[in-house]
Amino acid sequence: MPLGKLIAIVIGLAFGGLLLALSPAKAAAAVVGVAAVLSIVRYPLAGLLLFALLATFMPYSTVNLGIRTTVSEALLALTWGAVLWHSLLSQLPVIRDKGPTERWLLALMLFTCLPFVVGQLSIQAQTSGLANWLRWLLNLSTLFLALRLLQEPDKREKLVVCLLLGTLAMLLLSIGVFIRSRSASGMAPVLTLFHYANLENLEFGLNALSSRMGSPWMHPNATGGIMALLLPLAFCFGLANQGWRRLLGLSVAVLGAAALLLCSSRGAMVSLTLVLIWMSLRKVRYTGRLLLLGAGLAVLLVMSYPPLQERLATIFSPQNASTEVRVDEYRMFPKAVAAYPLGIGFKVDPPVPGTNLLGISNLWLNFVYKTGLGGMLLFIAVTWHWWRETRPEPGPIRLTRDNAIWLGSCAGVMAALVSGLFDHYFSFALVMIALFWLLLGLNLLEARRLFGQRRATRKLDGPALRPSARPVE
Repeated sequence: MPLGKLIAIVIGLAFGGLLLALSPAKAAAAVVGVAAVLSIVRYPLAGLLLFALLATFMPYSTVNLGIRTTVSEALLALTWGAVLWHSLLSQLPVIRDKGPTERWLLALMLFTCLPFVVGQLSIQAQTSGLANWLRWLLNLSTLFLALRLLQEPDKREKLVVCLLLGTLAMLLLSIGVFIRSRSASGMAPVLTLFHYANLENLEFGLNALSSRMGSPWMHPNATGGIMALLLPLAFCFGLANQGWRRLLGLSVAVLGAAALLLCSSRGAMVSLTLVLIWMSLRKVRYTGRLLLLGAGLAVLLVMSYPPLQERLATIFSPQNASTEVRVDEYRMFPKAVAAYPLGIGFKVDPPVPGTNLLGISNLWLNFVYKTGLGGMLLFIAVTWHWWRETRPEPGPIRLTRDNAIWLGSCAGVMAALVSGLFDHYFSFALVMIALFWLLLGLNLLEARRLFGQRRATRKLDGPALRPSARPVE
């Protein structure tokens, strides 16, 4: 029997059974879920695209599948199940040649077995270190999903569209709620609707950040980090395309810039500014104008919203409360390393409960805190090899439709890494790191398409055969 007919029969039987056991509304929701699961099993790419859409719109919405987990991570696990099933049936291409970036990431994942065991034995906590470790590994695995499912350029473009659609929906929701409530706490009813966990603690945190814009990413700094990751991609994708794709990309870029100001994330502001300056120095068209437009938008928002004036007046001040906390974190960090030289593992996030230690707002030092010095060095090796594979050629960069996804994803990963100097989110924050590694995998695929053959030729023939500085059009 054809698989399509079998799926239709299974859905029909499931729908009939659910109508007998549940209310019509719940039965309809359940059968939609069953149909989605079966569709992903049949088409694994659909699972990755749905992840990109929902992870950018409502990243921490939860579902109870015997254990409570986020919808985003459930989709990743289901997609991996579909990939393994299709691999058994030999319906997916076998990728035998793994690049150095993938090999070093695998080394990092294997190395974390050591801090995981150390943390299990040395940290006293009620949470499950095993579950947290496996979830972290699942989030890192989006790079390998990208390499398996996005081999064709049209599939990579579909992924970018889903990322931008989800981001646009998130921005429209967040800015709309903030305009109506003028407080981060206005997001609390929305997060309740999305079935977020720990709502009481979440509402307390949103009330404490009332002058800054809330979003489904919960913390304004996390919102800023995601903007740093995705805005360069939206900007390049919008400029290089026409029609609805241009409208989608530029809408995300403009609304994202406004959201960045409203959530007042210093790290994201600085990182995006530095990346835009780098792009303007490489002669990427319109980046200079975008810097001027961003400055004009900032002035307009500051003039029209007094709380933003107060926030910006102290945001880069040494007396800023957030700055003082970060200074204390760096001052206390050597004590944390001395107390846990092999890392604290995965039972808890820094700081360790019951100690007088503090956490650390730095991407690389957070790797040291959680996995020891070896974990940080392996992460540096991964990003170094990524940069060697995907860096642009010397000289001006001409933005075209052919290289827009490569340039936007490259700049986005760069901005995320620069923001790591100020925040730690792209080290162990679930779902956020899944999007980071997904974008890094997307960038690897585009770079190998654009540069792979030429750089392989250069290695074989020596420096005499220098390729053109411009990406292929």
